[in-house]
Amino acid sequence: METLTTFSHVVTDAVSHLNEPGFAEALSVGIQQWVGADDTALIRYQDTGAPTIEYTLPLKRRGKTTLDRYVTGPFLLDPFYRAATIDGQFGVFQLNELAPTGFKESEYYRTWYRDCGFQDECGLLIKLTDGVVNLAFGMTEGSRLFSKRQINLLEAIFPVVEALTRRHWHSAASPAANQAGLRQRLHVALSAFGASVLTRREREVIELVLLGNSTRLIAEKLQISTETIKLHRKHAYAKLDISSQAELFYLFVDAIACHTGSHEEDPLLSYHSRRP
Repeated sequence: METLTTFSHVVTDAVSHLNEPGFAEALSVGIQQWVGADDTALIRYQDTGAPTIEYTLPLKRRGKTTLDRYVTGPFLLDPFYRAATIDGQFGVFQLNELAPTGFKESEYYRTWYRDCGFQDECGLLIKLTDGVVNLAFGMTEGSRLFSKRQINLLEAIFPVVEALTRRHWHSAASPAANQAGLRQRLHVALSAFGASVLTRREREVIELVLLGNSTRLIAEKLQISTETIKLHRKHAYAKLDISSQAELFYLFVDAIACHTGSHEEDPLLSYHSRRP
């Protein structure tokens, strides 16, 4: 009964902030404290434009933050983002349900995700009329993971959180059909990354490497041997003039940030044109 009473206060506070700037904070912090998570952030992905960080804990609480860099391109590799916007999965998900095998060996994890300090993450993925929301909760203390009880609590309140979130960001207007959104451009740019120098198979391998797939998993997805995957990766690295997965990640992020060409154009062309 105490759990229900506490959550009713969270809902009351969030309702009182509907259509006001304080809604995201009231909802995020209220649930974070109620469920016993260490961290929280609410990220909105509209159908057009870059992601919006609607709320995140102050720097003194979360330590080093990389969310400003996240919205410029690395979000394309986020397992939660891809689950909602590409696979159409909505509900409550723990990181290990969505991340590919090898995720913790990926440069996305090593270079960006690990700096968040999360030992575990749970996201509430909610579909809006003009995009999606990820209400994320993290465990940062020691090696704590979300317990089954915490997951059950989040699943139990999901319909309420979904209804409140949709009401707050309700939009009757659909994006213009001819409007080319930034996110659409970035998605195409991810697929076109390296197209000016790599073969189709090399591009497929490089994209799967960026997404955090292990060599074995890439081989299974492409139905070729692990040795062939290693050979494609070696050739791709040579053509891109890099020698490690870390250099690949930074090259990708920098190229995406520089991309100014057509949707189907390799972002590396814009990147190289801007280099001295």
